[in-house]
Amino acid sequence: MTVALTLAFDDSSVSPGVLGFLVVAALGVATYLLIRSMNHQMRKIDFDEDAVDKERREADES
Repeated sequence: MTVALTLAFDDSSVSPGVLGFLVVAALGVATYLLIRSMNHQMRKIDFDEDAVDKERREADES
């Protein structure tokens, strides 16, 4: 029985199979959702460049 199992698996023909594909696909979907969520959060940020420039000028003057 053991001899038959060892002969059935050839080291040069082993592939990741369906499980490997599912793991890679899940990582891809998770990455897409994280990037989409990050973009949504970044759009919420209200950034006023004029205020930053004014603070830098005031800091340089003092």
